[in-house]
Amino acid sequence: MVSKTDDKDPFDAIVDAPFDAALSERYLVYALSTITARSLPDLRDGLKPVHRRLLWAMRQLKLDPGQAYKKSARVVGDVIGKYHPHGDASVYDAMVRLAQDFSLRYPLVQGQGNFGNIDGDNAAAYRYTEARLTKTAIQLMAGLDEGTVKYIPTYNGEDEEPEIFPGIFPNLLANGATGIAVGMATSIPSHNVAEIIDATLLLIERPEATHEDLMQVFKGPDFATGGLVVDSPELISSAYESGKGAFRVRGRFSAGRVGDGWEPTGIEKLGSGQWQLVISEIPYMLPKAKLIEQIANLIGDRKLPILGDVRDESDEAIRIVLVPKSRNVDPELLKESLYRLTDMETRFTLNLNVLDAHRTPGVMGLKLLLQEWVYSQIDILLRRTRHRLEKIAARLELVAGYIIAYLNLDRIIEIIRTEDEPKPVMMAEFELTDRQAEAILNMRLRSLRKLEEMELRREHEDLLKEQGELQALLDSPARQRTRLKRDLANLRKDYAEDTALGRRRTTIAQATPTVAFSMDAMIEKEPVTVVLSQRGWIRAARGHVALDSDFKFKEGDGPAFALHAQTTDKLLIAADNGRFYTLGADKLPGARGFGEPVRTMLDIDPDAHIVALLVHRPKGQLLLASNLGRGFAAETDELLADTRRGKAVMSTKPGVRLALVREIPSAHDHVAVVGDNRKLLVFSLEELPIMAKGQGVTLQRYRDGGMSDAVTLKLEDGLSWTMGGDSGRTRVEKDLMPWKVARGAAGRLPPQGFPRDNKF
Repeated sequence: MVSKTDDKDPFDAIVDAPFDAALSERYLVYALSTITARSLPDLRDGLKPVHRRLLWAMRQLKLDPGQAYKKSARVVGDVIGKYHPHGDASVYDAMVRLAQDFSLRYPLVQGQGNFGNIDGDNAAAYRYTEARLTKTAIQLMAGLDEGTVKYIPTYNGEDEEPEIFPGIFPNLLANGATGIAVGMATSIPSHNVAEIIDATLLLIERPEATHEDLMQVFKGPDFATGGLVVDSPELISSAYESGKGAFRVRGRFSAGRVGDGWEPTGIEKLGSGQWQLVISEIPYMLPKAKLIEQIANLIGDRKLPILGDVRDESDEAIRIVLVPKSRNVDPELLKESLYRLTDMETRFTLNLNVLDAHRTPGVMGLKLLLQEWVYSQIDILLRRTRHRLEKIAARLELVAGYIIAYLNLDRIIEIIRTEDEPKPVMMAEFELTDRQAEAILNMRLRSLRKLEEMELRREHEDLLKEQGELQALLDSPARQRTRLKRDLANLRKDYAEDTALGRRRTTIAQATPTVAFSMDAMIEKEPVTVVLSQRGWIRAARGHVALDSDFKFKEGDGPAFALHAQTTDKLLIAADNGRFYTLGADKLPGARGFGEPVRTMLDIDPDAHIVALLVHRPKGQLLLASNLGRGFAAETDELLADTRRGKAVMSTKPGVRLALVREIPSAHDHVAVVGDNRKLLVFSLEELPIMAKGQGVTLQRYRDGGMSDAVTLKLEDGLSWTMGGDSGRTRVEKDLMPWKVARGAAGRLPPQGFPRDNKF
């Protein structure tokens, strides 16, 4: 029977804690787990846990380069069952990436079957594909059985796995890594192994070497898909010095063999002066199908009219053929337009955020990163040396016992034959250790040859010699550096510049000055007639038709503005709230229907009314005036807006609105203003300020009402207006001196015959 004192209330284990403290504590644990055990690579082997466990499982399955392939499903099953308790899809995706030669500069897995392609297609299911390790992966794992690294329990404690891989292959920089943790991320491009080793050797020989010295041999990224890095050497060097930056990566234009020579410009010359452009390499991580789709959309949307067609003629090598619209197209302009309008130019971010030897995350510059890697390799070398010394000491103990046995063979045999417990007798008589005596008792009879004794003495001498060399290595940092340099030099032979795997693929070269690029050059110049209705429906008829033509409008709608333009023109639209908007004449719908509401193209305030539609004239000026008679001159280039929201130009407030927008011809020198009170005023254009934004100055003073109209003129030509009636005659008033006064005056009544609507 259990006493009441033994009963424990389960609620006694509940701890009363503030919710925010409990939440922050648990979130911190999650964040640290994500950072250290999932997303960031270890500086020493450049691997994340999932990649390390994949390679370890394949090693356990003995999937060496010389062995037969095994099903990927077997590998994934072992990984998620023994080492990595996550989803099979994520583990298989990681394995697929390790096998893709367009994803990894130096693949660690050799795949057989469909492991995806550069078009962006996925790999086949893991029950169809097979895999084994590459030579590079073996080099990365070299030394695992030599006491070089610590082994840690797996997630369920049933097995062990290595904390890191000890191989001398510099995987972190060679293959790079990308990952997003909590509050931090990493983005490391791949690099050329020969250059990494050269920079490391330089640092070992000259620890005082500067970052600039390292950058003389360490050129920069070397992507699996080649391409070009087109930033300046100074920018690249600065990025590696701080550990953060970005690179502009471009695809490569290079045609196949034409005649006897290679065409590095990408231009393939055809007959009759025709030519085509060939893309042979694309930026890293860009699916080829996506790039072709982007180019095809540009052609379909007529955003790249100098390009006629795009064809994918790729096999194992990339070959994207671009056919220009005509042979007169400038190839450099076509290239530059593709760089600007497609992902033929991308940016790759550099963020050298890694876990150091103490599993602490941090951003490192190139020199510090290489130093830390050298320290880790020296530590691995020392661990291997100590482990080997322990093995040698153990073997020397046995060999010494064997030699004693051979020197006293008859007595040893006698003891074994006559003694019930020969082991303690042997140990006492010949001063043997327990291991030596046990080894002698376990010797086979065939080992009692004279030749065996000679071999043991030779082995003893060799072991003593090796022991001395290893002890000297342990005691001498200089010897350790020399040994590391020798190992790195041997590794470099497998990845030298003249090998298929070691040849640099990405060209580091600052971009030449670009061709002057303008989107206007991409638009075919054609005449159009632009019509804007009272309700804001806009369209463009092809050609310059009469502005008073009988355009059709929706019921209840009618014409508001009509003008002639070219498809290459920019249109300025002014609203009475003082904002100016910009539309490309090539973007307007055709005139077969009623057009489209301009508010679907621009974000015009629903309460605002359009007061002007004009063609943008470069370096021109416009007269802007409000309904209360304030205004200023604005330069047309300052009125162009980059966004749908337009640009605020004239400041307005309740009761004040932009009422008038007129072009100012370069020959005009005066301004004429007439108010609702029928007073006319003429003043010099020099008195009108040129402003980019604001309310402007007073053009004419009113006691009641506001401004009716304003116009600029040339004083010697006089002021003209159209007479009333059907005569169509124009009246000109040459003598304007009675009305010419300073800006801001009230003015006086206009000449006889001036229109009754007070409009010029």
